[in-house]
Amino acid sequence: MLRIDNIKNVFAAAAGFCLVTVLPPGAALAQAPADPYPSTGPISGYMELHLNRPEALDPILDFHRFVLLVNHSFTSRIRFIGELELEHALVEGLEEAGELELEQAYLDFLLDRRFNLRAGMMLVPVGLINERHEPPVFQGVERPFVDTVIIPSTWFEPGAGVHGEVGRGFRYRAFVMAPLDAAEFSADEGLRGGRQKGSEANVRKMAWTGRVEYLGLGGLTVGGSVWRGDTGFRLRRFDLPVTIVEADGRHRIGRFEHRAQYAHVFLRNTQFLNDAQQRIVGVDPNIASEMRGFYLESSFKVLPTPPREVRVFLRYENFDTQYRMPPGYVRLEEFDRTAWVAGASYYPDPDVVLKVDYVVQRNRSAIVRAPNSFNVGIGWWF
Repeated sequence: MLRIDNIKNVFAAAAGFCLVTVLPPGAALAQAPADPYPSTGPISGYMELHLNRPEALDPILDFHRFVLLVNHSFTSRIRFIGELELEHALVEGLEEAGELELEQAYLDFLLDRRFNLRAGMMLVPVGLINERHEPPVFQGVERPFVDTVIIPSTWFEPGAGVHGEVGRGFRYRAFVMAPLDAAEFSADEGLRGGRQKGSEANVRKMAWTGRVEYLGLGGLTVGGSVWRGDTGFRLRRFDLPVTIVEADGRHRIGRFEHRAQYAHVFLRNTQFLNDAQQRIVGVDPNIASEMRGFYLESSFKVLPTPPREVRVFLRYENFDTQYRMPPGYVRLEEFDRTAWVAGASYYPDPDVVLKVDYVVQRNRSAIVRAPNSFNVGIGWWF
């Protein structure tokens, strides 16, 4: 099995980072072939198996994800990254089953540490989880609610743009990409259904997105992201611009790690979207004019000695897909939700994690309850 140190370059490349290993000149001459390019591999990937037991419902055992990631370097300056994901173990035609998705397939043109080009199918650089979502790198069996409902992770689209690192610790990514589809937004899951996923995506008006991170202080990473696009290409009588603004931070000190994230979505003209959808399908989707969510998380390394580690964590989340409503609409209190997630992660190897957690959900509705759940998961990457 390829250990985590051997695949850092692959996964870091997928997130837009450039890692360079520096060898002594003599060692480089002795070990490097005269012409190492083109070269393929290593093949990498990750998997997740989950047992979810929502309150008052039967438990579900699901092989949630099986992912293969491959890289190929044509030259020292041209490389390819590809990622293929199978969700829920099975894909059937015309059935409610799993999904087979091409999450990444892009070319990097590495010109300089400060400025590089990228084009193809890419992860949208918004938030903490969307670009780095392998099971050993986040706490909890499932990804945070904010990174599922407010930021529709995993979110990928075709596009092109630039990335690089400037100064001491400033990294950036900026892309033009296919937009979301407002006709698939919902009151419950927000923007999630609007991902086009590069399947004959409509690009009448391209969206743009960017992210900046600062890693110049030991143990601290802070970042911010913006996404903006016109999402109403199916409803041509009016524009439906959407703007997502996000900020996040990670801090490690001793055995503690802290994470925080805030995301706010601004949607214009949703009263026209709701009216048009009601005329087309007969049901008003009650889409909001603003959505927002945030979470705070702390974890503590109980057993700190590699290769075996145990970490416990506690996360508080607040997410509301009907934070503000367009004129004439009333917000539904069931979509103003909070969650407390407490659990533990055991790493028998740095590349393998066994997770357990309990989720306590609440909303502001006196009628519709948000279910609690007990979850167990195992994840690994190679």
